[in-house]
Amino acid sequence: MKGILFIISSPSGGGKGTLIREVLRSVPNIGYSTSFTTRKIRGDEIHGRDYFFVTHTEFENLIGQGEFLEYANVHGNFYGTSKTQVERETSVGRDVILEIDVQGAESIRRIMPEAVGVFILPPSYEVLRERLTLRRTESDEDLLLRLKNAQIEVKRFMEFDYVIVNNEIAGATFDLQSVIYAERVRRNRQTAAVKNILENFENFKTDSIRD
Repeated sequence: MKGILFIISSPSGGGKGTLIREVLRSVPNIGYSTSFTTRKIRGDEIHGRDYFFVTHTEFENLIGQGEFLEYANVHGNFYGTSKTQVERETSVGRDVILEIDVQGAESIRRIMPEAVGVFILPPSYEVLRERLTLRRTESDEDLLLRLKNAQIEVKRFMEFDYVIVNNEIAGATFDLQSVIYAERVRRNRQTAAVKNILENFENFKTDSIRD
């Protein structure tokens, strides 16, 4: 059975990265598609784990090679989703998480409408502003741009299958875990297993039950 593609989106600072890391540690048989980006590395980020950090020239070369399922310019930097990673993982039945912005999510859903979209919503504008300010990774100009974009992005929650309010990490992590487990047991994903079970039942025609 092909793996499920989960698209996790939120405004910048919404906490999707933290929730994804918690899920990757706690949910079996799920992987993470590491995106490519031209932005600078932040804090304790690691190349190849958080993102593949590349130059604009390298990114353009990857576009030419057809490496991306989608790519977009976000806050002045390019981000792209690796087609190779997603296809390799899902083809062997492994679920995959994409951490992506809302415009990237829209592009992926056009190409792969079967993907499951999850929107991480901050509990308030004030909380989002505080989170972005405390992480100290943007200039004042970048911070204002992200907050301005967030006011637009939160209105697009209706484009997603699930919405999780990230008020505190433990509760939001549980909600995201629940989404993944629920999707795995959807009827349409269980067709092959159910067929085998029904065939097994049909092989045992019982007219009576004896002690």
